Amino acid sequence: MNAINSLQSFANYGTMARKRCDMPPIGLQVKLLEMSEHPLALLYAAYRQCYAAGWAGDTALADTGGDERKAAFIREMMRSGHESPLEHVKFTFAIAGVSRALTHQLVRHRIASYSQQSQRYVDLTNFDYIIPPSITGDPALLREFEQCMAAIQRGYRELIVRFQAKGVVGAAAHEDARFVLPQAAETKIVVSMNCRELLHFFNQRCCQRAQWEIRALAETMLAICREKLLPVFERGGARCEGLGYCPEGKFGCGRYPLKEEVLGAEGDGV
Repeated sequence: MNAINSLQSFANYGTMARKRCDMPPIGLQVKLLEMSEHPLALLYAAYRQCYAAGWAGDTALADTGGDERKAAFIREMMRSGHESPLEHVKFTFAIAGVSRALTHQLVRHRIASYSQQSQRYVDLTNFDYIIPPSITGDPALLREFEQCMAAIQRGYRELIVRFQAKGVVGAAAHEDARFVLPQAAETKIVVSMNCRELLHFFNQRCCQRAQWEIRALAETMLAICREKLLPVFERGGARCEGLGYCPEGKFGCGRYPLKEEVLGAEGDGV
């Protein structure tokens, strides 16, 4: 399967800065490395197995109908709330241009597999870093932020030099010098999630209450998922989009009415 490239500018979400001023900023990068082969057929077979007396290994059960029929059946199953068969199809993404602050949030989604760039085995003497948009828009804050990053880079390099003077090099030096690295430090990670977990991830992280950086990641991943498997992800996104109301109570952004307002209105009509 061919990989799909998706590069989303960080103009509205933040900026990647470099130690050297002649190096251009790098934004969020997301590439689909791999996904389950023949996802519609696989989901169709898994769903049908739940309701059929036959065996999913039988071609007649797995392949009955064309893609349109399978997609319609899967949509019907999802509307009914039957989601467990979605776990049989998975997506694997390569992600770069994000901060350690983002990946600390990302790995809290535990039904997933992660392989992250090591700060022990990779020399981060000239580490890149992410600048939040609230800072890029304020010259005074930006100047202070960049001075902090420069000071940390100098400190990291000095620690490496001092370790080397003691004969401690490579991973042995990096593993302790990394303790001074900031959460803003850029990182790279490979992530695999099944469809059910991806929908949950999008529910949580496409919400306007989600932190700006991980929301940008979630929206980019969702766009790729919709392109590859629309019947599953066409209604993916923040929970409010599927519910028709905001479940966040007083923390809602105002895009949808509150849960209490909608349920109250429904109750009055009963």
